[in-house]
Formats: sequence, C-alpha cells, structure tokens
Amino acid sequence: MRFYDVQKGAIKIDGVDIKEMDLAELRRRFGVVLQDPFLFTGTIAGNIRLGTAWIEDSGVSQAAEDVNLADFVRSLPGGFEEEVRERGSTLSTGQKQLISFARALAHDPRILILDEATSSVDTETEFRVRDALNRMVEGRTSIIIAHRLSTVQRADKIIVMHKGQVREMGTHQQLLAQRGIYYKLYQLQYKDQELPTPSGPVTAGADD
Repeated sequence: MRFYDVQKGAIKIDGVDIKEMDLAELRRRFGVVLQDPFLFTGTIAGNIRLGTAWIEDSGVSQAAEDVNLADFVRSLPGGFEEEVRERGSTLSTGQKQLISFARALAHDPRILILDEATSSVDTETEFRVRDALNRMVEGRTSIIIAHRLSTVQRADKIIVMHKGQVREMGTHQQLLAQRGIYYKLYQLQYKDQELPTPSGPVTAGADD
C-alpha cells in the first residue's frame, strides 16, 4: 500500500512494480483488518460503508451476513442505523472486529490483509470469525499475520518468522511433518485437541 517504500528489491502485483501504479488505484485493491478495530462516530452501516458511495444497503447487509454479524445487528433497536459512539465504546471487542471484517468485505478487495485480526477476540467470537474467514478469502489473495495457528491452517503457504528471519515455509501438514518451530507452536496451542484443516488456498504468515 506504499505507506513505506522498500529500499531493496521490488513488490509486484500481477508482474507490475507497485511504484509504477497509481497510488489511489493501488490502495483500492486492498482490504485491511487490524488487531485493534477502529470505529467512527455514526451508524453501523456508515462504519461498514466508510464513505464509499457505490456500496449500497444490500452490499452492507450482505457483508454483515457473510461475517456472521447480521443477527447481532438485527437485534439492535436501530438495526444498521444504530448509532455507534466514538471508537465503538458501547460495543464489545468481538462486535467491533466483526464490523471491521464486514467493512473489508463490503469493499470487495482483490488483496486482503489480516494483521492479528483474531488475537483480541474471545473464544466464541474466534469461531465465528474463523467461519467468516472462509468466505472472506474466497477468490482473492489473502495475507494473514497471526499467532493463533487456527487462523492460518488452511493457507497454501505458511511462512514462519523467528527473530526477524524466515525459518520455515510450507503448508500446515508439511510444517507439522518437519517437527520444527511451527510444530512446537502447534503442540503448545492445541495439545489437547485436533482442529480440522479446511481445504482452499490462501497465503499466511505465522510469528513465533
């Protein structure tokens, strides 16, 4: 997204150096969900639409449906027009994060970046978010930075970073077979259970 330019090498999208692309066009291709969601004073619909005129009401409601947010919104007196206070102070962390997921999905990005997007949510919300992720990553390139390995298990390539260096690369099953850093992290997080590994490609990164 060119908040910082690389000093060596190049970042390319479809073979084109991003420095040669129009900045506004480049950024329109991306959707980003961060660890700490930021909501603005306004309505839930306004926070999902974020001023993008071409996103209609149907697009807002469909995005909310796809990320398992719609039932909660419908339970509110104002529905999608329910007022959101500054920074979403009346909402739980999980509810705010699901709104930020819906925001990203409503803009239909070609490239989706999730930066520790599930690390601050409770266990119940994490399961709802993981289910939503299956819909969000479909048909687009996704880059997922996560410590919770359940978030990255379906990736077609997992990159394990340790002390600023790439230490391992592979699929979930390949990294388990290597019995290295990823395997040890997996054992620590899920020693008492075996989580399913859904099919489907996505690119992800795991930090130890």
